[in-house]
Amino acid sequence: MPSKVTDNSPRTQDNLQKAPLNSNVVVKRPGPGGPVVDPISAFYIFAIANVLAALYAPIQDCDEVFNYWEPTHYLNRKYGLQTWEYSPEYSIRSWLYIVIHAIVGKLGSLFSTKKSFEFYFIRVMLALTCSFCQSRLFATISKVLNPRIANWFMLVMLFSPGMFHASAAYLPSSFSMYTTMLGMTSFMDWRGGSKTHIGIMWFGIGGIIGWPFSAALIGPFLVEELILASITRDVEIVRRLVDGVVRSGIALQVAVDAFFYHKLVLVPWRIVSYNIFSGAGRGPDIFGTEPFDFYIRNLLLNFNVWFVLALCAGPLLVLQYVLQLESSTRFTFMRNVFFVSPFYMWLAIFSAQAHKEERFMYPAYPFLALNAAIALHYILGYVGNADPRKLMGMIPAKLKFAVVLTSVVLAIDIGILRTLGVVSAYRAPLQIYAALQQSDVDRTGEIVCLGKEWYRFPSSYFLPNGMHAKFIRSDFDGLLPGDFSEAKVGFGLFAGTWLIPAGMNDQNLADPGKYFDISYCSYLVDSYFPSSNASQLEPNYVLDQQVWERLQCSGFLDTANTSLIGRLFWLPEVSWIPERYRRNWGNYCLMRRRKYENPTRTSLINGGCAESPDIVSGKVNDGSTTSSLTILNSNFFGEKQIAHLSMSPFEWAEMEGHLYSRLQAIHDEIQTFGIGHLKPVLYRLLILSLSIWLMTRIYKIFSSRSIPRARKPDLEKPTVRNSTELNGNGRPLGLWNPVSFHPPPLEPFPNWDIYNTLPLPYRPFRHGPYHITMGLRTMKWDEWIELDNHYLKFHADKARRIEERGSKCCKTAPEAFDGAVELLEEFCNYLPQRYPSLYHKTPDGMDNLVTGETFNILERPLVEDPMQMAARMVQDDLAIMFEKPDGQYYLLAGSILLAGFWRLEDKWRMPLSEIHTTGDVPGFKQKLEKGMMNFFRRVQPNGPVLRNNYFIQVDDNLAWSDSIGPEDDNNIGWNTAAKNKAIENHWFRSERQSLRRLPRSGGVVFTIRTYFHPIIEIAQQPYVPGRLASAIRSWGDDVARYKGRERYQDVLLEYLDARHQEQLHAGLDVSKEDDDRSYPY
Repeated sequence: MPSKVTDNSPRTQDNLQKAPLNSNVVVKRPGPGGPVVDPISAFYIFAIANVLAALYAPIQDCDEVFNYWEPTHYLNRKYGLQTWEYSPEYSIRSWLYIVIHAIVGKLGSLFSTKKSFEFYFIRVMLALTCSFCQSRLFATISKVLNPRIANWFMLVMLFSPGMFHASAAYLPSSFSMYTTMLGMTSFMDWRGGSKTHIGIMWFGIGGIIGWPFSAALIGPFLVEELILASITRDVEIVRRLVDGVVRSGIALQVAVDAFFYHKLVLVPWRIVSYNIFSGAGRGPDIFGTEPFDFYIRNLLLNFNVWFVLALCAGPLLVLQYVLQLESSTRFTFMRNVFFVSPFYMWLAIFSAQAHKEERFMYPAYPFLALNAAIALHYILGYVGNADPRKLMGMIPAKLKFAVVLTSVVLAIDIGILRTLGVVSAYRAPLQIYAALQQSDVDRTGEIVCLGKEWYRFPSSYFLPNGMHAKFIRSDFDGLLPGDFSEAKVGFGLFAGTWLIPAGMNDQNLADPGKYFDISYCSYLVDSYFPSSNASQLEPNYVLDQQVWERLQCSGFLDTANTSLIGRLFWLPEVSWIPERYRRNWGNYCLMRRRKYENPTRTSLINGGCAESPDIVSGKVNDGSTTSSLTILNSNFFGEKQIAHLSMSPFEWAEMEGHLYSRLQAIHDEIQTFGIGHLKPVLYRLLILSLSIWLMTRIYKIFSSRSIPRARKPDLEKPTVRNSTELNGNGRPLGLWNPVSFHPPPLEPFPNWDIYNTLPLPYRPFRHGPYHITMGLRTMKWDEWIELDNHYLKFHADKARRIEERGSKCCKTAPEAFDGAVELLEEFCNYLPQRYPSLYHKTPDGMDNLVTGETFNILERPLVEDPMQMAARMVQDDLAIMFEKPDGQYYLLAGSILLAGFWRLEDKWRMPLSEIHTTGDVPGFKQKLEKGMMNFFRRVQPNGPVLRNNYFIQVDDNLAWSDSIGPEDDNNIGWNTAAKNKAIENHWFRSERQSLRRLPRSGGVVFTIRTYFHPIIEIAQQPYVPGRLASAIRSWGDDVARYKGRERYQDVLLEYLDARHQEQLHAGLDVSKEDDDRSYPY
């Protein structure tokens, strides 16, 4: 007859009426088959296993490092890596949990100055805490249920790989596992009266300080309490519930988090809100999803037969109840149900979630062990039946004992082999950093770089004091951690906890500012596996021994080249194991740069290129560019380049280091002399600032050119008109006095290549509402003409068009000839400087080094129309407007070969206003004409500007859109275009226009560069489909007619909406769009 789960803990005198619940329960005392292990001995046994885990278990989850070890390192060591969760903007991690461990770490630092000792000290304390909780639950199970169940519970806990990793892990889920065990103890043990409030307290502490979702495990116990209270009419239940909630520490957490975040925040709610209510593009699913059976496979791996037994506990309980209905009351059965149900509930809830991680199961591990122990107890009770009338009684006792013993030993051995396999295979990241502790290694201000192995970094605790970890580019395209701010002076304690860091988002979108330039790396951690394939971003650095010297390497399991058995379990390295089953290894290495020189030192740690090695520049807001000093930037095809000033990266870093040292000296002076000596320091700074300002003003006065520097155009300021008909600059209308102006010298376009330089990704549309404006922004001189790897195609298209329609597409009026020649001169000066691999300047013009063309701009007559010659030099269409005495600007020179929707012959010799009105440009008269005329009259040679626009085209012809009709037809328009063609026929046409005044002739030059891409191509880019759909929908009726929306909107918008939804489901957060891009890209 199967043994019963017993309960020898009736409640106290005030609850004696509840005794019938356990009136049929048999109190089992330990006999020969059930030895009792006292709690102290149990603690020592658990402690041995858990401390071994603390010392040898690899870190399995990078969240443990970056979300918990690194913040602790910041509190205790004043620097560390910061994830977006700790940004005050999101604040979904509690500092109370970190503070608790930081205090423990500080205590450990009293015994040793090594940071790695502090790391392992915290781990050992976690292991001992877990051991205490395990021994408490073990003792309660032994007293309340059965000593045999307690013994099996201990066995499951000791020899399961899952518990090996969870017991000493620095994770809220492990913390919640500890509190879950204490909460179970309180709800199980009714001796001395109800302990509901204590149970609620422990589950509450686990949910508030640890992981909020773990509080759900209290559900079955609360249901039991409410049922009992309703039966016994126990009104004290309300007081116990409130008491437990108050004790859970919510007030303490709010206070601690308010101190660190500098604002009131309820972190548990924020965690729940983000994971459940954050909506599309956010939430846990953006970090990866797993199939429904993920936890089943994972728990089988980490608990093997014990997991199967845990699943059987419920059915066995039902079976026992059915078979022994006459000897078990309904209430005893219910109480057992409440013991085993939390594990099923937890497994079901989290299996239903798309985002799954092994650590999410940690809080339920005690319930799994309890269920397995109960199930095994039931089974052994049945197997041990000696009644000869029953089937089991007919089997010899020794045979049954041998089968049971073999099964249990096999389960234990599988667990041990799995544990040893994980430790031996993946512990290298905890070992290789020992080389940095050697006395002959110079550590001050050095950088350890991490590429594809970033997620295995064991934390800054393994780096010597002052050494920082940085990330280089790899194939990982999500958001990497940044650095906690190390600001001190004037910011109070722990400024990094409340200062909002740059580049953070809750959508797992990569931030270029998190990447570090590998050329500044002192050390590099990388792995090499013979079975792996290198990529452009993840080369085999380990094999590059000319650059990198291996300081320390450890074996790391090559999972791709190892059999399933070798991956799952430890196998000895012996010859009798077949080759196909042996474990194969790669190298996990810490490397040092050979002949390393580091002129940057600490300047790279807290500022400069180290913080943003790719782009260190000002932001672009509202569609306008701002002047900025770009130290090290990255072009759109992934190649690094030094821009604006001809200094090497190390020279820049050296200069930056000098500035940093000066600022540090000021800081040290303030620290040394104290508050009482601040005035002299401030006076020095004030005098220095005034001196710089005065010298700047004097320099501007004595070095000013004949033309005042142009300001940003005021498009709404009215033109000054008087009786002498002066333009906005005081000269007679139609008359231009030549001025002496030359654009500044140019640097060659870095690494420009006619085959590899990609077009810039202009996407000049915004979310609605749509506003009609000129959209001008200041142009830098090196941005005037943009050439890329489409040059040869554009050049061929232009040559064909010139041959077919040259006289229609390229014209120069006689009065504009000098202006057209001046444009040729500008090109012959600009292009060889900017693109020396394509153009070479000659005494009479320039040569095209790729096409073999020679441009002689001095001979007369020219071999062809000057605008036609200019068209062959660039990818842009060109137009020059000249002012006449009526104050209007007329189109008198142009080469319009690739315009798509308009023809030069239709606009030839028209004034600016008529060009736009005949083209039905929306809002021109009401919103654009006044500002445009003012701009043209005021624009100066030294004030070039840019603007962008865009169209949708429903054919793939760059030169002329046949969908609106034949090019020579008089009746062209969108009404002739086919409606709602397939999406493959939809193209995105973007124009980048520059406007500048020619200093000699006074003509205003338009360059019109077209970028032409399939819609299905640009819709793959983040934010683009949603933003473009919003822009198109926001067009007013006039804009919609002008751009032909009615002919393509149904197909196009449906496609864009679908792509947008795909991006949202993949984790895109549209609220961060402005942080990740700027107009017009």
